[in-house]
Parts: sequence; structure tokens; C-alpha cells
Amino acid sequence: MKNNAKESSAQHYKLLASLERFEGQAAPPVHLWDPEQISKIDIRIDQSGEWFHDGVLIKRTSLARLFASVLRLEADGEYYLVTPVEKCRIVVEDVPFQAILMAVEGTGKDQKLVFTTNMAEEASADEQHPMSFVSQINADGDASYIPYVEIRSGLKAKISRNVYYQLMDLLMTGNGEHAGWHGIWSGGVFFRVVNESALK
Repeated sequence: MKNNAKESSAQHYKLLASLERFEGQAAPPVHLWDPEQISKIDIRIDQSGEWFHDGVLIKRTSLARLFASVLRLEADGEYYLVTPVEKCRIVVEDVPFQAILMAVEGTGKDQKLVFTTNMAEEASADEQHPMSFVSQINADGDASYIPYVEIRSGLKAKISRNVYYQLMDLLMTGNGEHAGWHGIWSGGVFFRVVNESALK
């Protein structure tokens, strides 16, 4: 057990050493890195977007943000922290980020929604950063819709409860190709939330 803890700590510090020179950069060039060495590190992002190492909450915000800046979702459906020399697989319970703030610019079809994550990244919901809504049935049999927005390269943020209520205030009835749907406009895209038939 002790050996495992030592190995995990050693790997953690090795990862930090590899990333040290990228600290403070808004967007390290992760897309350019293709390391052959693959390993697993005991880092987990829970359903609320909190980061843990060896089961302990990472309280240093700057460290969590550094890790988040080199996070990549790969074709195998796994999440990795990527450095120029190695990529380390981590566990993500749902999606890696939480959208904790939303700014609304414009109205109607010209509306733009800008989301800020708990890792201080921003994205405007549009064709490149789509919103999606996953239906969930509660204990009373009623449906609710959990919203997500893509932040970058397949990495999504779950929209927090407070922002969710703001979002639902923007719900509109669609027309034309979106007739029969309730949804939300952003970045020139109508994001469908629920079909009218589901509300009957």
C-alpha cells in the first residue's frame, strides 16, 4: 500500500515538473503533443467538477487549473492529462467542468450566451460549442433536463443549478424547422431542449 502511495506521489511530481513551464499560459498547445508513453494517475474529477488526487481534494486552484489546461478527451473515450513526453489517464465521473456563470448578450435569434467554468475558461454556445440537454426522470416520474455546453475539443461543462434557472428563463418556442420544440438561441443556433409532445 505504501509503495503504491509513493509511486502515485512520484508520478504526481513528475507530471508537475513536466507542466511547470506551462503554468500561467492560457492554452498550452496540447493538440500538438503526441507522447508515446501512457500511464494512469490517481486523479479524479467528481460530478461537481472538483479535482482529487489520491482521494484528497486538490485545494490549490492554480494547480487544478493547470491540470485542466492540459486535459484532453481522446478517441477511446478516456480523459488524459497530456504533456510533451507522457499522457496520464484520469477518472472523470461525469464531465470535467462546471459552468458557474452565464452572460447574455443580445436577444432572440441574435442572442449569445457566454459561459464561464469553474476552471475560469470561457466559451460562447454556438455551432462549435454546442449545448446539449439530457433528460432525467425524478422520483415523482417528472422529467428534468440537465444542460451541458462544450467548452473545447469535446470537453464539456455541466451547467450549474443557478445558471440552469437563468437558462430556462430564456426558453423560446421554435418555428420553421424547429416547430414543436422549446429551445434556446445562442450564436445563431437554436438548441432544442424539449418537444411539446413531451409536455402533454
